[in-house]
Amino acid sequence: MRFQGALIKEQGVTFGIVIVKPHVLGTPSEADSMRAFGTHIFGSVPIILMAQNSRGIPTYSGRRDIVKFLSKVPMQAIPWREYTLN
Repeated sequence: MRFQGALIKEQGVTFGIVIVKPHVLGTPSEADSMRAFGTHIFGSVPIILMAQNSRGIPTYSGRRDIVKFLSKVPMQAIPWREYTLN
């Protein structure tokens, strides 16, 4: 399985971001499943889910302080990469 995401350390806080489809943010069971998946990949750090609308505007879900921080960061400044899980 491949997915896009990022592992970030900012202001002493390390967290992971997993890119998901927009419907995942509105489905608690799927969001929980994707957060568990993120924890499996990134370890026991806060996991933020990110989905984009049809215009490419991101919506973040997760720990409020991190979501607030990310809302001010341009998406191109995030070190996105593709991860593979076998």
